[in-house]
Amino acid sequence: MARTRSSEAGPAERGSRTQDPVGVKRDILDVATKEFAANGYSGARVDEIAARTRTSKRMIYYYFGSKKGLYLAVLENAYRGIREVEGGLNLDTLEPEIAMRALVAYTFDYQNAHHEFIRLVMIENIHDAEHLRSSEVIEGLNVGVIETLKQIISRGQRSGKFRNGLAPIDLHMTISALAFFNVANSPTFSAIFKVDMRSMNALAIRRAQVIDVVMRYVLA
Repeated sequence: MARTRSSEAGPAERGSRTQDPVGVKRDILDVATKEFAANGYSGARVDEIAARTRTSKRMIYYYFGSKKGLYLAVLENAYRGIREVEGGLNLDTLEPEIAMRALVAYTFDYQNAHHEFIRLVMIENIHDAEHLRSSEVIEGLNVGVIETLKQIISRGQRSGKFRNGLAPIDLHMTISALAFFNVANSPTFSAIFKVDMRSMNALAIRRAQVIDVVMRYVLA
């Protein structure tokens, strides 16, 4: 069975675009995220994305310019998602120790709830960040989490609860790595050691361990 549709937009598509272009672009990004996460940049098919959205291949290129442009928009949207929620945690209103625990817990929970984000990051690392480097917004999107960590660390050190010598970027790397592994390596680790890393019990135990590891590192 053919998986593609004509590049010509029908009346229903034209009407949909006219009435809700933002919704159409959001629909394209949602479907494209699943397609790229499942098949990688090289394996993803724009024809398939068009067939599963309210538009056409021609209009996808109209909105995003090219397959590369669409993939970059997907990457930017993925990073925007985690950072926007992160920015709404209001961690500056919490005691530094509680704020750090909340940030670690959020990172673990978000990454385990958004496997497509993890897969996209893995794919981009395979490509040596080739596409990400051309983004004009991703670097800016990630400044916030470093500033958040910097403020939490500073408050924790002033209170005497956090040790000296903590670097925000290094700490972000550690938190991300611990949360990332639980998703990225779940299939292989589960198969090798005959454990279900995605069970609710396993996730709860691992979550507590990750928080504990980070807190033991930062506390004075």
